[in-house]
Amino acid sequence: MTIFSIAGPQRVPFYQGKGGRTIRDEDILTFWKHNKRYEKSRGCYIFGIRAGKGHTPGYIGKATKGFKQEIFAHHKLTRYQQFLVQYAKGTPILFFIVAPVQKGKPNLKHIGELEKYLIGLGFTANPDLLNVQDTKAENWGIKGIVRGGQGKVSAGTSGFRKMMGISK
Repeated sequence: MTIFSIAGPQRVPFYQGKGGRTIRDEDILTFWKHNKRYEKSRGCYIFGIRAGKGHTPGYIGKATKGFKQEIFAHHKLTRYQQFLVQYAKGTPILFFIVAPVQKGKPNLKHIGELEKYLIGLGFTANPDLLNVQDTKAENWGIKGIVRGGQGKVSAGTSGFRKMMGISK
C-alpha cells in the first residue's frame, strides 16, 4: 500500500500589478528556494487560493518526474493565471501530496489514481476547477457526506461517518 503525505499550504509568491496578479520567473525561483525539500519529490499537487478562512482548489496535477520539473511548466502557469484573475483577493497556495521515498520509482499507477480521486474531490469543492480530464460532474450525493447540500446532520449520518472513518 502506498501512503502519501501532505505538505502545505505553501505560499506561492506573486507580483501584484494595477490590473491583477501574475507569477513571474523570479517568484518561482523564490518558491523553490523556500521549498527545496520537495523539488525532487513526486506525487500530486493542488494549486489554489487562500481567502478568508478557507482554501479553494483551482488546478490539480500529478508530478511523476519531480515537483520542480512539472509544477510551474508553461501550460500549468497558464491555468494558474486563469485561476488567479477570477479572485480579486487571496493568496495563491500549493499543497503537495508526496509519494513515499523508496528504492526505484514510486508507484506511478497509484499517483495517477490519486490524481483522479483528488480531481473528483476538487470538482466537488469548486465546480470551476480548471482541470480538463476527469471532471465529469457526478449527479449523485449522500446528505451530510458528499454533494448532499447543507443542513443539520442526522444521528444516522454521524454514526455512518464514524463507522467509515469520515471526519467533518
